[in-house]
Amino acid sequence: MTTTGPAELTLIQVSDTHLLPAGQLMHDRVDTFALLETVAATVASSTGPVAGILLTGDLADDGSPASYRRLRQIIDPLAATFDAPVVYAMGNHDERLAFRAELLGGAGVPVGLDGQAGEWSTDHPCDSVHLVDGLRLVALDSTTPGRHDGWLTDAQLAWLADVLATPAPRGTLLIVHHPPLPSPVPTVHLLRLAAAERLADVVAGTDVQMILSGHAHHAGAGALAGIPVWVSPALAYDTDPLPPDGRLRGLLGGGFSRIDLIDGQFVATAIPLSPAGQVYDNDRAERLEFIRSLTPQSTPG
Repeated sequence: MTTTGPAELTLIQVSDTHLLPAGQLMHDRVDTFALLETVAATVASSTGPVAGILLTGDLADDGSPASYRRLRQIIDPLAATFDAPVVYAMGNHDERLAFRAELLGGAGVPVGLDGQAGEWSTDHPCDSVHLVDGLRLVALDSTTPGRHDGWLTDAQLAWLADVLATPAPRGTLLIVHHPPLPSPVPTVHLLRLAAAERLADVVAGTDVQMILSGHAHHAGAGALAGIPVWVSPALAYDTDPLPPDGRLRGLLGGGFSRIDLIDGQFVATAIPLSPAGQVYDNDRAERLEFIRSLTPQSTPG
């Protein structure tokens, strides 16, 4: 952990973990707990510090407290390794009350319009704001209980506008489970964030540097109001974005993402969990020195 790359700040994004209680497999064949263990081991053995860990929705496949506790069995020690905060965002498979209780520690007590403390209900979205090394992370709950498509309420958008009214030192990354983009996969397209132009109106001209999402089970990229949008691959399995004619397919294999701040720009990179094999495995310092020898220091022309 003593050698670092060019990144000024690195975040790890893990989406669509779809954890289940012990002994259960997703679709009766995918051990999502084991896959998350692989992610944790991969990140823990990587080069360089991790400033934050982002869990961007569909964290439990069944929304059960037991599934969220299994998630924390892996994520809490990983976060402690880097002394990194964890940002949890809701997905359509998550359940708000269990999510808030198990992952957000209850997150305070809601106060009604009459100024009196009340109790959380499924009507209260799990939105949150975090500041990491001058970077603001805003997690928006794009879920609606009983539905699988994405929606942000007028109240959420007004709250977001208030948050973004004051710029953060390193800008803002917005986290929303449902992509505010179309998808070439028809099922994902139907279940995307509805009326994304409403979100575009709020973020246009603000300090939002990138929008991070998941949900699609395929990596993707686009833009909203001129802001880059990254769709992270899912941990649990891949949706085939180019299947045979007339078919929709889910494929074994998955991945996660790293989000880096490099030379003042945020860059998203997909990391597969099931590489087919190695083409090379070089000593890092030696290979960098070799590449530098091939790269003139002066600018061409």
